[in-house]
Formats: sequence, structure tokens, C-alpha cells
Amino acid sequence: MSLPQSFIGRIIFIIEKYGMSMLKGAGTTLVIALIGTIAGCIIGFIVGTIQATPINKKDSILKRILLRFVKIVLDIYVEVFRGTPMMVQAMFIFYGSAVLFNIHMDMWTAACFIVSINTGAYMAETVRGGILSIPDGQTEGAMAIGMNHFQTMLYVVLPQALKNIMPQIGNNLIINIKDTCVLSVIGVVELFFVTKTVSGAYYTVFEANTITMAMYLFMTVVLSKLLRIIEKKLNGPENYSLSTTDTLAYTSGLLKYPSKEEQHEKEYNRS
Repeated sequence: MSLPQSFIGRIIFIIEKYGMSMLKGAGTTLVIALIGTIAGCIIGFIVGTIQATPINKKDSILKRILLRFVKIVLDIYVEVFRGTPMMVQAMFIFYGSAVLFNIHMDMWTAACFIVSINTGAYMAETVRGGILSIPDGQTEGAMAIGMNHFQTMLYVVLPQALKNIMPQIGNNLIINIKDTCVLSVIGVVELFFVTKTVSGAYYTVFEANTITMAMYLFMTVVLSKLLRIIEKKLNGPENYSLSTTDTLAYTSGLLKYPSKEEQHEKEYNRS
């Protein structure tokens, strides 16, 4: 089958011949991005929480030394993975693990691992900032009712921080969908890898990448809309009405003080 001469004709030709392969590549991109973002958020919450933990002078010397050492190690992790490109990280981890430790990861494991630890480094700083944005009064109030540091973080601080950093979580997911294209350097057959194969088969670089750009745009726009819905759910209703399930709360809302005329009338009747 000969390649059509018109631009639209070549687009249709590529879709008919390689459409399913490109859809499978897009599916791989989505799966890796979702797994990497979820795992990265978990890593980020753990690292960010430890980084935001204050070193109290009242703690034992061993605990302070251990916490300071852990913070230094985590700071190095964050700086290294934020300061180097994901493409370099992918090649370093995939080939370096085989050379140094004789660990031969399959492409799926390597892809998810690389995206997860890269996302975790960015999320760690986001979580740390989200925790520090919570007013000190929240922590002091939790401590006042007998909560320890772990309970305060788990039940008071982190739920509020999650609401504040939800936009950044969505932003990282969108970034991961686009940045998974760098995993083609280690042979991951995602959308960009398929695009390179398609464009090289018929020398239709512009047409193949036009289709790919539209697919990336569709995925990011749809997920952005879904994340906006989740954000609105977390924010709750704009206006809160008084609960009527509690008798005291209900009557307190209906309490009405008498006017001056009514007071004068009552005093007149008494006299």
C-alpha cells in the first residue's frame, strides 16, 4: 500500500496501520505514570514528614544523632534526583544496577522504579512545604489534648497538608505522563518509542508526531479535569449550614433576644 500524498491522507494511513500500536504505547505511558505518581507520593510523604520533623533538645542524644543522619541522607537523595535529568537517571539505574550489583531489572520494573523515586524527590519538598504551611496552633492544639507527634501528623497535620498540595500531585502526574518518553532510552515500549518506530518506517516524522502530540494532549487534559473534580471534593461545599441533628445547635441558631419595645411591654405588664 503506497503512502498518500496529502497530509491528512498520511495521518489517516498511520492511524489505520499503526493505531493499535500507538494506543498500546499510550496505555503503557498511563500505567507507568500512574504507578510512578502513586508510589512517588508515598515516598514523598514519608521523606517530607521526616524532613519536617523538628529535632527537639529534650530528646535523647542517640535519637537526635540518628534523626540528623537520616535527614542528611534524605537531603542528598532529594538533591540528586531533583538536580539530574530523568533520562540520565534511567540509564544510570538500569545499566548501573547490572554492572555494580548484578541486578538485571526488566523494563517494567525499571520504568516504575525510576519514575517513582524521581517523583518522590519532588514530592518530598512539596510535602515538607505543605506541612510547614499548617499553622502552629493546629499542632499545639493536638498536643494539648494528649496526642504525640505521630498522632498529630497522622490525624491533624497531614490531612490538611494533603488538601493544600493536591494541585501539585496532579501537576506531577501530568509531568510524568510527558516525561515517560525518556524511558525509551532503556527500551520501554511506550508512546514515544512507538512513534519513533512509526516515523522511521515511512519517514513520516511530522505526521506521526502530530498524532502523538494529540494523544498526549488528550490524556493530560482529561486527567487535569478529573483532578480538578477531586480538588473540589476535598475543598468541600462553599457554604456550611448549621447542623440540625443536635438539639442544642439547632436551638442556639434560633435564639432571639427581645427588642426594647418588647422589654418595655413586659415591664408595663408586670407593673
